[in-house]
Amino acid sequence: MAAASHPPNWDVAIVGLGPAGRALAHRAALRGLTVVAIDPHPRRSWTATYGAWEDELPHWLPEAAIATRTQLPTAWTTRRQSICRTYCVLNTPMLQSMLSDGTATLIAGRAVDLSPTAVLLGDGTTVTARVVVDARGTGDSPDLAQQTAYGVVVDTGTAAGALDGEHALFMDWRTDNGTSPSDPPSFLYAVPLSADRFLLEETCLVGRPALPVSELATRLHRRLRHRGVSVPSRSDVERVRFAVEPPHDAGRTAGSGQVRFGARAGLMHPGTGYSVAASLSCADALTRDLVEGTSGRLWPWRARTVASLRSIGLRTLLRLDAESVPEFFEHFFDLPPHVQAAYLSDRAHPAATLSAMRRMFLASSADIRGAMLRSALHREVR
Repeated sequence: MAAASHPPNWDVAIVGLGPAGRALAHRAALRGLTVVAIDPHPRRSWTATYGAWEDELPHWLPEAAIATRTQLPTAWTTRRQSICRTYCVLNTPMLQSMLSDGTATLIAGRAVDLSPTAVLLGDGTTVTARVVVDARGTGDSPDLAQQTAYGVVVDTGTAAGALDGEHALFMDWRTDNGTSPSDPPSFLYAVPLSADRFLLEETCLVGRPALPVSELATRLHRRLRHRGVSVPSRSDVERVRFAVEPPHDAGRTAGSGQVRFGARAGLMHPGTGYSVAASLSCADALTRDLVEGTSGRLWPWRARTVASLRSIGLRTLLRLDAESVPEFFEHFFDLPPHVQAAYLSDRAHPAATLSAMRRMFLASSADIRGAMLRSALHREVR
C-alpha cells in the first residue's frame, strides 16, 4: 500500500488491517475503488499462524501463500481418527505481502468513532468515504467466549516425538497433559509450518472464560515431557487469545447502516475460531456490493441462518463437561467428509448445516443430546 494525498472523499475507508481488512482493501482496489486503510500500526508484521481447509481458499490466492499441506490430518478423540480433507497452513509473511499489493492508501491512526460514512481519528482528523467498513476484529471483551493457546515452534526432529508417527495432529484430546476429568479440557494442535519447522500448541477451543495462556503453557510442557520431547530453550513461542463471537453491539451496528467485515462481522466460525479463509473468500462479495452500491451479498438470509445454527454449536461446547468433549468430536469426525465440510465451511446451505447437526444429535449420548437441546432453546450461556 502506497502513501498518497488524501482526496476529499474516498469510495471506501477500511478500519483495521488484519487479514480481513487487507483482503478487502486488496480486492476493492483491484476493482478500481479508491481505498483508504486505517490502522494504529499499519506496517506491523503478522506473526500468527493461520490455517484453513484447502477447499475453503479462494481461487485468486496464489500458491505461494500456502506454506504446507497435510492431506490426512489426524484427530485423537476417544480414539484415533483420520480427517479426509486437506489442511493447509498459510505462509503468513507471503499472505501479508500479497494482500498489501494495490493502490490503497495507508493512514496510521487510531479510530475513536465510526459512522457509515466517516471515521474520527484520535488526533481529531476525520476521514470521509462513501462507505466505511469496520474490520477491527472481535475485540477483547471478557464476556465473549474466547479461544486461547500456547505453542512452541520446533524442528521436525524434535516434533516427531509428539506426533506418534502422524503427519499432523489437528486435535489431540488425550489427557497426557496432566489434566483430570474435572479440569476444563484442552488439546494439542501440531502442524508443519514449513519443511523443517513444526508448531506444537496446546489449545483451549472455547471458554467463557477461556483457560489462561499460562495454564496452557504448563499443560503443553507436561504433555511434551510425557512424550519424551525436550523443547530447546530458544524456541519461538506463540500466544493466542481472541474472542470467537462478534461484539454484542454487532446487530445494533448493522441496523444503523455500519458495514462490518471479517471476524467483527461474524465471519469467524464460533465453534472453531477460524475466520481467515472465510474473510478471504467473502472479500469479493462485499467488493461487488461496494462497486454497485448494493448490500446483501455478504449476509443473505441463508448465511444468517447458518450463523444462527452454528451459534448453537458454540453454546453446546460451552455446556459440555470435560469428559463429553472428546466424545462430541468423535461423533463429528465420524460424519462423512462432505457433511463435516458443510458444518465447518459452507455458509450458503442451512439445510446441510442442519443435517450435520441432526446426525450429530442422533449419534450422541444422552448427556450430549441434553446439552444440544438446551443450547437450541436458550440463547446465552453465562
